[in-house]
Amino acid sequence: MDGPSGGCPPAATAAPSRAKLPLGIVFSTALFCGEGAAAAVLCLSYGHSDDRFWLALTVFFVLCPSVLVQLTLIFVHRDLSRDRPLVLLMHLLQLGPIIRCMEALVVYFWSGKEEEPYVTITRKRRLRKGYEVEMEQEVGHSVRRLATHRNAFKRMAVIQAFLGSTPQLTLQLYISILEKYVPAARAVLMGICLVSVTYGALVCNILAIQVKYDDYKVQLRPLAFLCIVLWRSLEISTRVAVLVLFSTVFKHWIIPIALANLLVVFFLPWVQFWRSGTRLPDNIEKNFSRVGTVVVLCAFTLLYASINMFCWSAVQLKLADRDLIDKSQNWGRLAVYYMARLAENTALVILWYFFKTDVYENICTPLLVVQLLLGYCLGIYFMLLFFQYLHPCRQLFRHNVADFLHCVCCHRHLPGTPLHLQAPHEPGVRHSIV
Repeated sequence: MDGPSGGCPPAATAAPSRAKLPLGIVFSTALFCGEGAAAAVLCLSYGHSDDRFWLALTVFFVLCPSVLVQLTLIFVHRDLSRDRPLVLLMHLLQLGPIIRCMEALVVYFWSGKEEEPYVTITRKRRLRKGYEVEMEQEVGHSVRRLATHRNAFKRMAVIQAFLGSTPQLTLQLYISILEKYVPAARAVLMGICLVSVTYGALVCNILAIQVKYDDYKVQLRPLAFLCIVLWRSLEISTRVAVLVLFSTVFKHWIIPIALANLLVVFFLPWVQFWRSGTRLPDNIEKNFSRVGTVVVLCAFTLLYASINMFCWSAVQLKLADRDLIDKSQNWGRLAVYYMARLAENTALVILWYFFKTDVYENICTPLLVVQLLLGYCLGIYFMLLFFQYLHPCRQLFRHNVADFLHCVCCHRHLPGTPLHLQAPHEPGVRHSIV
């Protein structure tokens, strides 16, 4: 697939950028508060029924990601070097997202009421009807502060989704199957967790596109947004259901399987980094020592492994790179991941079918197996649909999904086609994924 056709129109004159309503920040904060409130109500019911083990696990999957969220917000805003005792107190009370959301709303409502000098001028490209239009915008203090808040809350959404909501959803679904009963509090918590993890996966896609196509103004159309939501919700929900069903029959085998999934993906970027012989990136944080940099990279790699346990992370880590990710559009890795994950899900659900207990006597198990496998395949279909037709930068692909499938089916490559395809990248303002 060729790039944009035609010439490139002249760059537009610099215009002051307007602050946009931080809906993503409000939504992330609402998910954070809603999940915490629903978990608190459920913990009260566990306490009344004296289910201490389920109570402890539920509290752990709420507090652990909450602490990481507070540290992430402090890290992005660099509050340790500033005199802000009230904000730090709110973070200690695990209420940091609330005060940050209020700050963002105050900045938004005060922006534009008085003229402010611009801080810098950004230059981005936008794809319009086959042309690349260069755009310049004057960025003021309010817009830059809102951008910092948005970057922090995007990272918060991913951490909350895959280190908190996904384990919580898996746990509560497991308890529901064992008890053959779903109380209202647990159903509400599971629903919020599913929304949270779907939103976190959506943010992963957006961050991946922004980092890979750093020089372009990326904006998802409503149809592309809907396609990603369907893709991610089907992929994650079927994956969680398969793991939970398998764990109800093979209680001792699920732990080594989960650890193998986590550790393989965790150590793979580090093995590639050690084999490359390069040094650690020095742009994580200027005040960090070498040990601090390693700790941050390990935490980031753990998050990357947790994402890949349940869904495609949309990026490949490359610790030797300054931006920490591989910017090449490698269809082979995507195909290998989904083929391996589909094979694993099929094996786990078939093993569950043959060794299931009497707990599932009132369920049509063959139909459930077919529904789970078809649901995952349908998620893959929406993923292919997005990359083929709805990706905001699909005009920059040297080859698309149809070309890759054609090469695989025909077992040959077109003349002059390289095996590793990389999207064009121009030097400019960089997005950091950390």
